[in-house]
Amino acid sequence: MASVTIFGDIHGNFPALQAVFRDIESRKLKNLYCLGDLVGYGTFPNEVVEFVRKRSIPTLMGNYDQGVGNDSDDCGCAYKTDVDRKRGELSIAWTNAHTTSENKAFLRALPAYIPLKLGDLQMLLVHGSPRKVNEYMFEDRPVEYFERIMDSVEADMLVCGHTHLPYHIVLPSGRHIVNAGSVGKPKDYDSRACYVIMAADRRDLKVDFIRVSYDVEQTAQAIEATPEVGGMPHPYAQMLRDGAG
Repeated sequence: MASVTIFGDIHGNFPALQAVFRDIESRKLKNLYCLGDLVGYGTFPNEVVEFVRKRSIPTLMGNYDQGVGNDSDDCGCAYKTDVDRKRGELSIAWTNAHTTSENKAFLRALPAYIPLKLGDLQMLLVHGSPRKVNEYMFEDRPVEYFERIMDSVEADMLVCGHTHLPYHIVLPSGRHIVNAGSVGKPKDYDSRACYVIMAADRRDLKVDFIRVSYDVEQTAQAIEATPEVGGMPHPYAQMLRDGAG
C-alpha cells in the first residue's frame, strides 16, 4: 500500500514542528510533503525554514511565504475585522524584519503545485486552491463548488491547507478533497498540531489525521516576549493556547 505524509501551515511555530517530526520519525514515515506557510504569526521563522530546507522536503509556496519572500506588507490573508487586519499587518512586518535574506530567497522559489501519484489515484497538492494561493476552501462550501474545482484539474484527489481546519470530503463524483489542517496555528479549538497520513491500495483511500501535543507555552511565551509596540501581536499567544488560530 502506497502512503504519503503531508503537513503545512507551520507559521513560525518551531516547537510544534519539532513535535510533529518526533511523531513522524517514531512512525518511520516516508514520502513527506509540505503545503507551505512556513512563516508568519510565530516568532521562529528562520528555524522553521531552515528545518524544512535542511531535509529537502518538497514544499509549496503559501500566501505568507509569498508575502515574506517578496518583502511585501501583504500576506494575502482575509481578515474579518479591522483589529484582525491591524494584527496581521504587524505580524508580516515583524516577520519581514526577522527573516534572513537567504530564507526569503528560498520562500520566493517555492512552487505553486505539486502533482503526485498515490496508488492509482492522481493527487494534486495546493496551498489554498488550484485557482489562488489564498483561496479558502472551507468544508461547508456547496458540493457544486468542489466539483467545479476538481473539474479544473486532472486529479482524483486535491490536498490543500490554508484554512487550518482539517477535513476529508468524498464528492458524488468519487473524487476527494483533503485539508491537512495546521501544524502551528490550529483553528478548530484543538491546540495540538495536526498533520495527515494518506494511504492507497489502487483506488481505495485511507486518510488519518494525526494530532500531536507540543509545548504550546514555549511558542506562546516567545510571542509575549516580543515588545508590545513593534513586536508580534500578543493576542496570538492566547489563540494558540485555545486552538483558535
